Amino acid sequence: MAQKYPLMIPGVTTSDGSLQVFAPYDNSLIAEVEAADSAAVDLALKTAYALYKSRAGWLHPSKRIEVLTKTAALMQNRAEELALEAAREGGKPLQDSQVEIARAIDSVKSCVETLRTDAGREIPMNLNAASTGKLAFTRHEPIGVVVALSAFNHPLNLIVHQVGPAIAAGCPVIVKPAEATPLSCLSFVEILREAGLPDAWCQAMVVNDLALAEKLVTDSRVGFLSFIGSAKVGWMLKSKLAPGARCALEHGGAAPVIVDEKADIDAAITPLAKGGFYHAGQVCVSVQRIFAHESIAEELTQKLTAAAKKMIVGDPTSSQTEIGPLIRHSEVDRVEKWVSEAVDAGAQLKCGGKRISESCYETTVLYDPPANAKVSTMEIFGPVICIYPYSDIDDAIERANSLPFAFQAAVFSQDIDTAMYCYNRLDAAAVMINEHTAFRVDWMPFAGAKQSGYGIGGIKYTMRDMQVEKLMVLKSKGL
Repeated sequence: MAQKYPLMIPGVTTSDGSLQVFAPYDNSLIAEVEAADSAAVDLALKTAYALYKSRAGWLHPSKRIEVLTKTAALMQNRAEELALEAAREGGKPLQDSQVEIARAIDSVKSCVETLRTDAGREIPMNLNAASTGKLAFTRHEPIGVVVALSAFNHPLNLIVHQVGPAIAAGCPVIVKPAEATPLSCLSFVEILREAGLPDAWCQAMVVNDLALAEKLVTDSRVGFLSFIGSAKVGWMLKSKLAPGARCALEHGGAAPVIVDEKADIDAAITPLAKGGFYHAGQVCVSVQRIFAHESIAEELTQKLTAAAKKMIVGDPTSSQTEIGPLIRHSEVDRVEKWVSEAVDAGAQLKCGGKRISESCYETTVLYDPPANAKVSTMEIFGPVICIYPYSDIDDAIERANSLPFAFQAAVFSQDIDTAMYCYNRLDAAAVMINEHTAFRVDWMPFAGAKQSGYGIGGIKYTMRDMQVEKLMVLKSKGL
């Protein structure tokens, strides 16, 4: 029987029915979540804004530390349960979901560490006649109500990266998880409340009507939008924010990798396969376009193809599975169509290229697809890697930079000069050397450039975005 989840909005009395949550692997119904209607959205905003406006009731930093510390401990105690829930609702294999939960716990701890060390700064005074006898310093205050809209592909850790910093910064937060994967989010909010966070400080909802999500985001009571999802939706919402509201947007990319003639091919295969096929390629910085020097392109292709064929695709709740399903059956249809179009246009299909079931798609390697093919110009978000031979490094860099997206990139080379040359010329917010494009630890800056995003992610960077630096200038005869 499907589990039922109520709206997590204190005092709510109305709803818009329920939203059904299906396991992407076998399409079984696993939960029904009560959906917010317009009145529920307004109540959530009213509640959160009242908390922000009542400064006397702001959560003391020591209380925030206490809640987050207990939250991390509770998550640790329930790590296996959380991992299985994430694998089931999102399709990421259990072994990778276990890693995600460990990262999420560490992310909560990073919120505490950042809060402990968060501080303002002194502004120099006594430098001229106007500043003589003055002391100036800044403190950080919460920016206001935070609204967080999240994506499906990391159903717990993404939520932690949006909600955790809001709590740490002292902001009331309203979170709307992806409709396909709301359960991990709801579990996290439940844990926060169990850890002592007053219910009103973190409210969660799903909606059946996306117009209500837009209403939630664009309300004048919102101080900050944290959005993870498609570029089309993210930029549209940014354009409609109320005056004064800030935001951070995290979209996708089509991550490029350059492999030069001096690269250690054997050492590159495992990270390239992992980076491209991890979570069935449903990662915003997944390895997608590999530009390999013509002298090693065939060897790289053969070895990457062999690695791809060995990977186990199947039930994400099995500990043996390496690659799970795509989030929706329609996504399998789309990936299959894109690959077929590329092959028909001249790409060489080295492995894969067809569906395993309604929900799973084979690991696929394409060699030299046309530059104008969808697999070359758009984010695949599926288990497909494209390899393009090149003869001139500048041509490879130009092709890597040719798209309107720029997130993380990678270079595989044993030549430090080549690595530095590529680092200096690639359009990317981060360049990995001898590591795949999907590498991330949760305390590093994580940001899309060009159309791939706005602002900087990462615990301490997000927390800083959710605060206002407030200056005090003190005039005293004692100075």
